[in-house]
Amino acid sequence: MSKPLTYISYLKVDELLQLQEPQSTPEEHDEMLFIVIHQVYELWFKQLLHEMDYLMRSLRENNTVAALHTLNRMRTILKTVVAQIDVLETMTPLEFNSFRSFLASASGFQSIQFRELEFVLGHKREALLKHFPEETFHRDVLNRRYNEPSLWDAFLQYLVANGYAVPAAQLERDVTQGVAASPEVQLILIEAYRSDDTVRSVCERLLDFDEGLQEWRYRHVKMVQRTIGMKPGTGGSPGVKYLESTIYPAFPDLWAIRSEL
Repeated sequence: MSKPLTYISYLKVDELLQLQEPQSTPEEHDEMLFIVIHQVYELWFKQLLHEMDYLMRSLRENNTVAALHTLNRMRTILKTVVAQIDVLETMTPLEFNSFRSFLASASGFQSIQFRELEFVLGHKREALLKHFPEETFHRDVLNRRYNEPSLWDAFLQYLVANGYAVPAAQLERDVTQGVAASPEVQLILIEAYRSDDTVRSVCERLLDFDEGLQEWRYRHVKMVQRTIGMKPGTGGSPGVKYLESTIYPAFPDLWAIRSEL
C-alpha cells in the first residue's frame, strides 16, 4: 500500500533541502545564500520556460485571454526575480570573496535554462552551442530551442490570425537567426495600436515583459559591479563588460514604433 501524499512528499522537501552543498572549507556563512538564490533562479527560469511555451501556443491559437493572462504572470515572475537581487546585494564584496575561489570554473554563463530563454526570445547565436558537448542532454535541449520558432514568430502568427497582412518574408524567415527590426511589421503595429484595442493590449503586455527582462539584466549588471567591480566574472567570463552588452530589447519593433504613435 502506497504512503499517503503529504506536503513533504509532494514537494520533495527532504530531497530539495539536501541540494545545497557549499564548497568552501571551512564553510563560509554567505555561500549558502549564494547557492539558494541561484537555485531559486533556476526554478523561476523553469517556470518562465513553461509559461512561454504555453504563451506561444496561445498566440498561435489566437487565444487572447490566455495570452494576456500568461504575459501578466510572466511579468509578475520577473518582478520577483528582480527582487531577489536585493537579497543578494546584502552580501558585501568581502563576504563574496571569502568563498569565490571555491567556485572554480562554475559560472552563470553556463545556465542552460537561461540560454533556452534567450533562444525562445529570438536571441539565437550558434556559437553558444559549442560551449556544450555534442550528444549530451543539454546540447540536445539547446539544439531544439535553436531550431524552433521564437516567441516573436508566434506573435506574428497571432497578427495574421487577427487579419493583419504580415509579409511572407517575416512569416517564412530563418528562425535560427535573431529577431531583427522590420519597418513593414512596424507599420502593421502602428495600425493595430490606433484601431485595435485587443491586439494593442497584447503588444503592451509583451512590452511589459521586455522591459522587465531588461530591468533584471540591468540590476544584475549593477549587482555584479557592486560585488566584484570590473574584475573578470566567475569561471573566467568577461564580467560586467559582457553583462552590459546583454541589455537589449527582445522585441525591437514594439520599441521602434513609440516615436510614431
